[in-house]
Amino acid sequence: MSLTFNEELDRLTEAGLRRSMTVVESAQGPRVNINGRDTLLLCSNDYLGLANHPALKEAARAAIGKYGVGSGASRLVSGTMEPHVALEGRIARFKDAPSALLFNSGYHANIGAITALAHRHTEIFSDRLNHASIVDACILSRAKVHRYQNRDVDGLERLLKRSKARRKLVVTDGVFSMDGTIAPLVDVAGLLDRYNAMLLLDDAHATGVLGTHGKGTLEHLGVPAHPSIIQMGTLGKAAGSFGAFIAGDKALIDLLVSTSRPFIYTTALPPAACAASIAAIDIIEGEPQRRRNLLDNAAFVRDALAHAGFDTLGSESQIIPILIGDPVKTMTVTKRLLDRGVFIQGIRPPTVPDGTSRLRVSLSASHARADLEFALSMIIEAMNEQG
Repeated sequence: MSLTFNEELDRLTEAGLRRSMTVVESAQGPRVNINGRDTLLLCSNDYLGLANHPALKEAARAAIGKYGVGSGASRLVSGTMEPHVALEGRIARFKDAPSALLFNSGYHANIGAITALAHRHTEIFSDRLNHASIVDACILSRAKVHRYQNRDVDGLERLLKRSKARRKLVVTDGVFSMDGTIAPLVDVAGLLDRYNAMLLLDDAHATGVLGTHGKGTLEHLGVPAHPSIIQMGTLGKAAGSFGAFIAGDKALIDLLVSTSRPFIYTTALPPAACAASIAAIDIIEGEPQRRRNLLDNAAFVRDALAHAGFDTLGSESQIIPILIGDPVKTMTVTKRLLDRGVFIQGIRPPTVPDGTSRLRVSLSASHARADLEFALSMIIEAMNEQG
């Protein structure tokens, strides 16, 4: 007899794996209101502080005034409106790509692209630490999936060398969302022509953050545009809005329009979200100081945590894990920090491998140095209390 829902919940509770939600009672920002208390927020993906920016709010208000709230239908029925087309053009220019296509989330985009491109005669080569949406997409595609060790280019090449598939698709995060490390894209891109493979790059956590103009990991690492490289990016992280996109060759985008089920069968994004995203990309390109502030904050926190003796798992970005290991201890530290006015969410399996539960610090350009110093003192105190 299968377990009842309550029995399953009890099992999760005992293992320290039961989830609950913390309600934020204010706009996103470096400080938010939680349980009626001013709280320092260190687990948001609002990396550039744009989620509450006046320009994004004004763009959204203007779009609501002209287009209303909802898009009313899927894109292939009557849901394609002027803001969708304008945003896709803006993304293509921003990402130096011939074309782009909107999706309603990064999860939708990865599922939609991978299942449209991969089938039974495809082999997928996926980094073991890729996002859950990529893992699920690989399963749904029915392709043969090879998982290589995190950032192991030699292992990836060995797998590609053995493959006889007519279509080969390499998939990797640009910035790994739980470790904060960066994929070795120069070396990965160097394999594409040699083995007649394509690359789908999940650049969710790098778009707007890395590169001279915020274009992402390809710009950051100096990887030139290539027709075999497909980029996925999100608009709900550094861009402070909502939605996601695939950018690449026009033939690829045309194929997704005709075959990608999450695109075809989903009501289109609200016009206001599209307008806000256009305003966000303008700020990303026009205000590089935001990126500099963010990366300076990240370097300061990484150095301080290393000096205090904590394992940050090789983080190279604005995402900084603090390894604890045990899920119960991890959530105890999270609670103690929240009680002291610092919100850092604990991350546990299955989001991360067993034995690697951690605090996941994610920083913003809007964080003041004094706030970060306070947070560091609270982290050290709470970690020491937990032993």
